[in-house]
Order: sequence, then structure tokens, then C-alpha cells
Amino acid sequence: MVTESLRTSTPTQQAFVLLRTVFTAAPILFGLDKFFNLMTDWPGYLAPWVDDLMPGTAQQFMYVVGVIEIAAGVLVALRPRIGSLVVALWLAGIIVNLLIAANYYDVALRDFGLLVGALALNRLATPDHRAG
Repeated sequence: MVTESLRTSTPTQQAFVLLRTVFTAAPILFGLDKFFNLMTDWPGYLAPWVDDLMPGTAQQFMYVVGVIEIAAGVLVALRPRIGSLVVALWLAGIIVNLLIAANYYDVALRDFGLLVGALALNRLATPDHRAG
């Protein structure tokens, strides 16, 4: 059921709500899954050289990643203009990791699409300061 305010809002406002919702929920859900590995084996996506640089195990590193992703999702919910840029930068880092790890080019391309969506959310969350 669509709320009255969403039905009467402009397409721009609707796009903002959709992107804000997705970029709040997705990082939180992916972050939570870093603790449970239900969707996939997250440590398997970590480039070996990153694993070698980090103290502890790849799974322990994923716990840190999970906390950061949850925080990014909450930031998008509270401050979408700033949170969207944090998510975009985070996705850029993930893309670099996936390209270096090799064999994950399809996921890197998908994440590039998400990065563009995060940047679109940023533009929609930025007030228009043009004069008159």
C-alpha cells in the first residue's frame, strides 16, 4: 500500500525515497550478514594481499567490514547527503578489491552500478543553491 504522501510527491521525491531506503537497508543487511555468512562466504571475496596485510583472519576482517557497513547504512538514513558519499567511497574500495582479487568482474560491475546509484542519491539529497 502506497502512502498518500508518496502518491502525491514528485518523481524526484519518489526517487529520493527509493534510493535512500535501498542505501539504508542494503548496507545494514550486508553488514549484518558479515557476522553470519548466510548469503555467501564473505571472506572468499577478500583479495589475498589484503588478507596478508591485515592482522587476524579474513573472517575477523569481515566483522570490521560489517560494522562499517552497518554504520554507513545508518548514516544514509540520518544524513543521506553525507552517507551517500560514504557508501560511494566504500563501494569504490570494494570494486578495487574485487578487480584485484580477479574472477569477480561481474560483481565489480554490479557494484559500479550501485556506486552510481549512491552518487545519484547524493545529488537528490543536495539542496539546489542556484539563485533565482
